Amino acid sequence: MEIARRPAVRIVCFDADGRVLLLNWQDPIDGHRLWEPPGGGIDPGETPLQAARRELTEETGLDPDAIDPAFVVVERECVWKGRRMVGPEQFFTARYATAEPVIGQDGLLPYEREELLGHAWIHPDDFAGLPDVLEPPSLPELCRALAAS
Repeated sequence: MEIARRPAVRIVCFDADGRVLLLNWQDPIDGHRLWEPPGGGIDPGETPLQAARRELTEETGLDPDAIDPAFVVVERECVWKGRRMVGPEQFFTARYATAEPVIGQDGLLPYEREELLGHAWIHPDDFAGLPDVLEPPSLPELCRALAAS
């Protein structure tokens, strides 16, 4: 299996009630599904914070100015589109003053529209009940640590 190393970011979005926004994706190659925070690759010339703001806007329509510039580095490894994606990702946080802010997906690329099954605001204590894989697997602990900071 091809190994891909790409610089990437994720944004852990907290709503007013402590829930976290997760996106549910389906791999177009093998059909497996996963839940993960919004995010994606860092484009050439972008800083990680610029990439986080762009990705959050594209995937959710949420206010990118809510992103805290501090981040935590998380080592990732998952299979997506027939490639083993490995390497560090910067995880940023964003906090919203309302419960379950409305998500817009006008910025999604055509292939992303096909692969995105939906989204949900879920409390970290309820991650274990998700019907599909959670990525990264350490997200519950990470969310608890980020919520406390």
